[in-house]
Amino acid sequence: MSDPADFAPEQPGPSDFRDPTTARELKRAAVWLGLGVAIILVWFLAQPLLLIVAGLVFASMLDGGTRLLGRVLPIGRGWRLAIVCLATMSFLVWTVYFAGASIAAQFETLQSVVTTQFHHITEWAHSMGMLPHNGAAIRDQMLGSIGQVTMAVGSALGAISSLAMIVVIGIFVAIEPRLYERGVAWMLPMSKRREFYQTSAELGSTIRRLMAGRLLGMAVEGVGTWILLMVGGVPMAALLGILTGLLAFLPNIGAIISGVLLVLVGFSAGVEQGLWAIGVYLVVQIVDGYVIVPMVAKRSVDLAPALVLGAQILFGALFGILGLALADPIVAMIKVLLEESSENNAEEAGLGASPILRPN
Repeated sequence: MSDPADFAPEQPGPSDFRDPTTARELKRAAVWLGLGVAIILVWFLAQPLLLIVAGLVFASMLDGGTRLLGRVLPIGRGWRLAIVCLATMSFLVWTVYFAGASIAAQFETLQSVVTTQFHHITEWAHSMGMLPHNGAAIRDQMLGSIGQVTMAVGSALGAISSLAMIVVIGIFVAIEPRLYERGVAWMLPMSKRREFYQTSAELGSTIRRLMAGRLLGMAVEGVGTWILLMVGGVPMAALLGILTGLLAFLPNIGAIISGVLLVLVGFSAGVEQGLWAIGVYLVVQIVDGYVIVPMVAKRSVDLAPALVLGAQILFGALFGILGLALADPIVAMIKVLLEESSENNAEEAGLGASPILRPN
């Protein structure tokens, strides 16, 4: 038998977790593996995650309405939230009923008018030599895009289940937001919880202000377009007003789509109505761009238009209409998270928070 003294001292092997190097490498491997699994899960569960994000955004809107109502009604928060929820549900039911009972048939007319007007425009452009020989293909592609928008609006009943889930999540979170906040904080280390609560409060405040401005813009654009088009004798004024108000939730892209629809429908009724529709579009966009947007930007996150447009293109291509609608709030959330992280890092380093990180 060999004498134990003949062998060199034993060293921990790869399977020995007491080795600091092994433990460190295993932690690194676990982090990278977890990150890869998280990316895969986010990709495959994108739509449910977006529904949850939409529910949180809706909860912030309900909470903002509850806080605003508290300035004029000195009653308990539960009663104020109930009033806001009832008012919101009444508006949604009225919109669905009005769209279904009064103007649902106009969606077909709208699509027919848009198609006819596009044919006239492309034929005129081709006769003037402004379109190449494949102009028909370009026209069909554009009509396909516009048609998808009108069909998406016309078949809104198909999205009732998703809307119901968003509403339910939003109501549950708005009823007891601290419960869910404490649940997330419980999973964090004690040293990070104070930072989490500060970031959560700033996120909630930012989204409330952003959504308040968005709702104000939607109301002004929708009602203003409806009334002005009706005064000018433009057909389908109610439908175009509702579409303009809904599309106002999508900055940049929504204004372009609603403007195209207004002009096409206006000129389908005559030159005077078409010019009136152009004037209505300009007036509404000027009021929104020079009055509402600056007022909201001063009280919420000041997002660069190019950044929002780029995020809309990216999220729309990846996740469809829901990603397009949530691009703006998600970008605002990311910006707040980066700002809070930078401030906390600066405080930990003893440098203090930079005054330029947050807009006035």
